[in-house]
Amino acid sequence: MLYENPYQKRVHAQLKKIHKKFPILWQIFRYFFLFFAFFRCLDLFFPLQIDVPYSPIVVDKKGAILHSFLTTDDKWRMYTTLPEISPQLSAAIIYKEDKYFYYHWGINPIALVRAAMNNLLQQKRTSGASTITMQVARLLDPKARTYWHKLVEMFRALQLEWHYSKAEILQHYLNLVPYGGNIEGIKSAAVLFFGKTPEQLSPAEIATLAIIPNRPTSLALGKNNDKNKQERNRWLQTFADSGIFSEQSIAEAMTEPLNAERQSVPRMAPHLSLRLQRHYADKIIHTTIDANQQRKIEQITYNYMQRYYAQRIHNAAVLVIDNRTHEIVAYVGSADFANIEDGGQVDGIRAVRSPGSTLKPLLTALAFDEGLITPQQKMLDVPMSFSGYSPLNYDRTFNGRISCEYALSHSLNLPFVGLLEQYGTSKFVENLVQLHCQEIKKAPKLGLSLILGGCGTTLEELTNLYSIFPNEGQFIPAHYLVNDTLNSPQTICSPSAAYIVTDILDELTRPDLPTGVEASSINLPRIAWKTGTSYGRKDAWSIGYNKNYTIGVWVGNF
Repeated sequence: MLYENPYQKRVHAQLKKIHKKFPILWQIFRYFFLFFAFFRCLDLFFPLQIDVPYSPIVVDKKGAILHSFLTTDDKWRMYTTLPEISPQLSAAIIYKEDKYFYYHWGINPIALVRAAMNNLLQQKRTSGASTITMQVARLLDPKARTYWHKLVEMFRALQLEWHYSKAEILQHYLNLVPYGGNIEGIKSAAVLFFGKTPEQLSPAEIATLAIIPNRPTSLALGKNNDKNKQERNRWLQTFADSGIFSEQSIAEAMTEPLNAERQSVPRMAPHLSLRLQRHYADKIIHTTIDANQQRKIEQITYNYMQRYYAQRIHNAAVLVIDNRTHEIVAYVGSADFANIEDGGQVDGIRAVRSPGSTLKPLLTALAFDEGLITPQQKMLDVPMSFSGYSPLNYDRTFNGRISCEYALSHSLNLPFVGLLEQYGTSKFVENLVQLHCQEIKKAPKLGLSLILGGCGTTLEELTNLYSIFPNEGQFIPAHYLVNDTLNSPQTICSPSAAYIVTDILDELTRPDLPTGVEASSINLPRIAWKTGTSYGRKDAWSIGYNKNYTIGVWVGNF
């Protein structure tokens, strides 16, 4: 035999020595090599494919679930991440299902022989030999229980061990394990029965969820809780000998009541959740929303609209931006998502409406930078016609010569129509396009009525627009997703112009406070704010901000 190099020759010589000295070891080696080669060929021709549809989950910035959706096959199958699998949870599952999980290659030969002997002696199936890995293979591709399918299951188990780590295989198992009905996976069970995520489960809850997978019907949570508790306590006593839980934890778990009931999945921020679910295919969508803030603002919005419902005002939308991080921390698209009659499922954050006079502060800041006006410079508030366009103030009165500061704080119309004509409508439109006002970008040529609401904008655009003032004239579009750093700052106006506008707007008397409270000794946070009302009073806007937050509110009917 010819050898390509001396190394191959030495290896062949060593193998011949082993063959002569240890013939049995050589045969074992040959069979093992042949089996490995055969398995490798099968693995290539019949590759393992894992394509499991999971319930899209929208979570807040701390990982709390805001909203979840059914899978395409109508299951609650929430994806469990490895950090959610606590050492106690994994130890309890492994202890109950497969004590030798970390010591076999997917198949436990001792368990196979024991199960075969028991079944032959009893002439029926009395015990199984499925490892956790084999159960994963069966859950990935359920089939009737036959000897052939068992062989296929064993082959798939070997493939799983070949391609995945033990931690990943355990993760697959916990994602797919059945809990009765259309609930699959430890996370779905924890959320739907205990209102928790897996890492928040107590020892008693871990034991409860560990015993159900093999008996999801007879131990159905919410139906057989007394029986479940007896079985749970029996296994807790077993776990006591394993060292999985401390003696104190076991004692406390034994007395813990089992009040598990089927609950609804979290339904916070429904408009944002639907928006993100349509655009992202991730199993878990990580948002910048603060669940506590979201819950509180949803309730405030709902309660507020209940007070005005009899006045035929049916809806509201609220958007909150953190000015320090440029994150959306609360997103309320309507007062009541479930109210179909009043269009509760319309997303008021993105609904195109007339902005009323909410664009006046931006024009003021831009005019300051152009040197067209100063805060105390006099402006005319008298009857005027602009090429046939004759606007009126909201109260249909005129104030004569007034300062720019007075005109902005009282939201007068005529002075700002004149200021827009002086600044240039086309240039102002360019500024609004720079601020991502998409409807204005798509609109045909706009006239002077633009400054009084003669255009279309959204609450999302306006709230982002106002965030430039607390950020010293810098525009950074707020984002909804964690780690979204694609937006770079743009300078819209100077820090001094932003400061002056803020100083004017935070001198206004707030309508939510008792008369004269500003003069009292109460230490109130200073808030700059501006309102706007569209033509015919169809839209009411209020946008307020301080250094920390910008809050946009729209009230009206969809």
